[in-house]
Amino acid sequence: MLNEKFNSFLSWHIYQVYPRSFYDSDGDGIGDLAGVTAKLDYLKELGINAIWLCPCFKSPNVDNGYDVADYRDIMDEFGTMADMQKLIDALHSRDMKLILDLVPNHTSDQHKWFQESRKSKDNPYSDYYYWYDTPPNDWQSMFGGSAYSFDEVRGQYYLHSYAPQQPDLNWENPKVVQEIQAVVDFWVDMGADGFRIDVIDQISKDFEGNRNCFGPHLHEYIQALFGRKKTEHIFTVGECWAGELEEIRRHIGQDRGELSTLFQFGHLNYGRADKFTPKPGSLTQLWNCIRYWDETMQNNELLFSVFTDNHDNGWMLERLGSRQYRYESACCIAAMMYLLRGVCFVYQGQEIGMLNPSYSTIEQFRDVESINMYQALCKEMSPERAMEKINFGSRDNQRRPFCWDGTKHAGFTTGTPWIPVHSECKTCNLEKDRASEKSVWQFYRDILHLRMAHPALTVGRFAPVAPRDTNYCAFTRTEGDEQFLVVCNFETPQELKIDGAKGKLILSNYGLIEKTNHYYAPYEVAVFRRTLHG
Repeated sequence: MLNEKFNSFLSWHIYQVYPRSFYDSDGDGIGDLAGVTAKLDYLKELGINAIWLCPCFKSPNVDNGYDVADYRDIMDEFGTMADMQKLIDALHSRDMKLILDLVPNHTSDQHKWFQESRKSKDNPYSDYYYWYDTPPNDWQSMFGGSAYSFDEVRGQYYLHSYAPQQPDLNWENPKVVQEIQAVVDFWVDMGADGFRIDVIDQISKDFEGNRNCFGPHLHEYIQALFGRKKTEHIFTVGECWAGELEEIRRHIGQDRGELSTLFQFGHLNYGRADKFTPKPGSLTQLWNCIRYWDETMQNNELLFSVFTDNHDNGWMLERLGSRQYRYESACCIAAMMYLLRGVCFVYQGQEIGMLNPSYSTIEQFRDVESINMYQALCKEMSPERAMEKINFGSRDNQRRPFCWDGTKHAGFTTGTPWIPVHSECKTCNLEKDRASEKSVWQFYRDILHLRMAHPALTVGRFAPVAPRDTNYCAFTRTEGDEQFLVVCNFETPQELKIDGAKGKLILSNYGLIEKTNHYYAPYEVAVFRRTLHG
């Protein structure tokens, strides 16, 4: 059985905030912490009880904050430490939680540790990073090119798994472990309730296996961070490409003293051949995947993380939904995901059914990955074709300002936004969606509030009703005498005769009209509630 702490996490509805693009409180074109604080009542109304704040620590922003220059200070454009304390206090006064984005694999090259480390081979920070006279292997950076760069000051090469301005920390040095422990403790003392840990699988390198992750000391390092009395009570979720059950168990088993849960990323690949290339995908593929993982995690007493979108991938609705049936398919995906058993993550803008924008020039993008990819693609194809790929797969799809309304700059700022707003913000924005009879926002709110009201939809047992490879999904959630049946038809209208669909219809995206037949329209959702044994 999951212990009490883990059971409590099943009721968390976590909203991922990309602060640079959420809401600008001071008109400088950049979202900030005060802007997040100003919108907490909006999130509370939606049914959110925790936020995951993407990187907000001091940074030169080569990689939008994932290059940290000071773990104990706030990015200048986001505000001050006083603004952070106000946000924490405002969250806690609303019985909401704060999850911070921790980046332990690398720092900015502007961080004091790296600036000191590069000075010589024998200073106190010398071994905080990986240094070599010649590159020891042919590892490539995630952003293209060699993962090793030559530093003129020190006269050696250093390892960077991402941009050259993001040198990898050397966790084999015990002082590095102690430094990151101190960072975690600092924020826990300030009031943080948990952490999302960036590329946690990379903090230990497997040099013998020639891969930049899952090294021999990985679990030792994670336990050093989160297996201590100081941190054992907090919520932690790791960004980690662990696909095998035993490796997942090593990360999040209740007896491990490591993480609360991990993100499973396999379902994000449906609808694309690679990040920048579309490929036909289906909700059937999605159902097969999440059905397997939710059942597997439940049977092994592990916490499943439920999400469809994040700051690194284009909108799932674009890949697996329908522009013609935007409302219906957005609701279908929401129901089949967020009525599962697991910790719920909602990315900003997802709750109004955002789709990918479209732009004609690379100058309308800011993401280093996208810019590098565009330059590489232009060597192989026309600029127009390259832009099609960037429009499909760019991380900026998720990072553009939140569309609050249809006014200039989408109500995000009174100034000039740091990146052009979504190209379709006048037709898809919060104000317009909430006023619509077909409101994606209202459907999300209904789901989240339904979960809050019924333990069967949080701690209740998940049981699939529809088998694999069907053009619909159906499952039950049961706790005590209460049971919910969730039916989500996919794109093809059809008759579905499902055992148990005799309860009271309490949620639908086609209206709360009691079903007198078994016909389901495209992307129709029907949620039934019934009492067992009585």
